[in-house]
Amino acid sequence: MTAAPPDLAGNTSDPSTPPRVRALADIRPVVPPTRLLADLVPPRHFADARFSTYRANPAYPSQGSTVARLEEVGAQLAPGKVRRGLFAKRKAAPAIYMDGGFGVGKTHLLTSLAHAVGPDAAYGTFVEYTNLVGALGFQATVDALATKRLVCIDEFELDDPGDTVLMSRLLRELADRGVALAATSNTLPGSLGEGRFAAEDFLREIQAMAARFEVMRVDGEDYRHRAVVTETQPLPADVVARVAASHPGATLDSLDEVLDHLRGVHPSRYGAMLDDVTLVALTGVHPVTEQSAALRLVVLVDRLYDRDVPVLLADDVAGVGGGVDGVTSGAAVSSLFTEEMLRGGYRKKYFRALSRLGSLAEDGRALTRTPTV
Repeated sequence: MTAAPPDLAGNTSDPSTPPRVRALADIRPVVPPTRLLADLVPPRHFADARFSTYRANPAYPSQGSTVARLEEVGAQLAPGKVRRGLFAKRKAAPAIYMDGGFGVGKTHLLTSLAHAVGPDAAYGTFVEYTNLVGALGFQATVDALATKRLVCIDEFELDDPGDTVLMSRLLRELADRGVALAATSNTLPGSLGEGRFAAEDFLREIQAMAARFEVMRVDGEDYRHRAVVTETQPLPADVVARVAASHPGATLDSLDEVLDHLRGVHPSRYGAMLDDVTLVALTGVHPVTEQSAALRLVVLVDRLYDRDVPVLLADDVAGVGGGVDGVTSGAAVSSLFTEEMLRGGYRKKYFRALSRLGSLAEDGRALTRTPTV
């Protein structure tokens, strides 16, 4: 008996053939500048983050002291507090910089502060603010952010000299207008840019930024590190495809297709690209050896994590007889970036991405444990 031909969507009536799933590489979002401003709010993943839900580890006293200091700042900036007049004598607006390893809860604390301040807080990653300047222009960005009591900057990193000068000037003008600042990073402010460009040539700019912040070290271990993530077995490619086909809102691509697509989409649009995506399935996963491609992938992982989008991962080997070292195993996830990258100037970005991707991969793996798979 001859199988029915596929329809226009690539689907067939053969129940053994999974229906065609849309590709992430086919999504090309259009993002107006007004949306970039509207999106400066805490991400969905941290919608419920509050100081009261942060579990400070007594073994790391810096966690508790940071919570206490941020609660003070939140109370100072809370809705209903009246700003002093332009010519009134006043203290400088607070500027907090949280330094620490990935997975210690810095973003939880930063979003908790933003929630405490409410609509008068702007919240975004470092790259989102630089993208905003590119879309609106510098002065329009300053004017828009100056209407806020607090500007929160997550994942503060300096990847090139232009960003150093830009952010130094932006922070200076916002602080001069009385806007409070709060930032997180895996790098002390005096070391920003180290290992990525000739930081010594821009030392004055870097030191000027560092001088503006009250630095708070947040010690601890990566809370996302779970044995179940590092010990998980690979997923066969056919299972990944079948789960994606049965999951409304899923996308299915090879890693190379996504990497090629990201090359033509500005990072400011990665979030919009995921607007109605509920699951991202990737096959043919392999180590990424090109630095620019790896950094774009890091941004995509951050946006997936912000939106709690599960990920399914399979390598080529996993599609044949189940595989022997699939990408959802601890070793394979950790080898997504080369050893040279993990030792280089962007290493903290890569380790953050691996931490987050491991968590999202386990969320995706949970979807395969239903009776329909």
